[in-house]
Amino acid sequence: MNTLLQQLSDALAGERQALLEHDVQALMQATSAKLGTLRALESNMSGDEQAGAWLRELAEVNRANGALLARRRREVSWALRHLGRSESAPSYDAKGQSTTLHASRSLAIA
Repeated sequence: MNTLLQQLSDALAGERQALLEHDVQALMQATSAKLGTLRALESNMSGDEQAGAWLRELAEVNRANGALLARRRREVSWALRHLGRSESAPSYDAKGQSTTLHASRSLAIA
């Protein structure tokens, strides 16, 4: 169990480092490692009090990584809006129909 918790800790640290360095490949690898370790932990859960405390600490690290990821997403959205692009997230009108918002902005006038 401690080996799995250490692997999860390492994966979360790698995920954070990848987020800070804007390294997409490393982020994908760390996230994959994290998910695989979580699956293994689910199948090996025991009533170990120390493991439970460590798992709660790692859950907090995971939440912090999620907040950092959300911040990066907002930064990218902001940059796209200022470049005249919008996200392709659909919106719904009053009739419940799905539409995609498109906005453009000229970067220069020739």
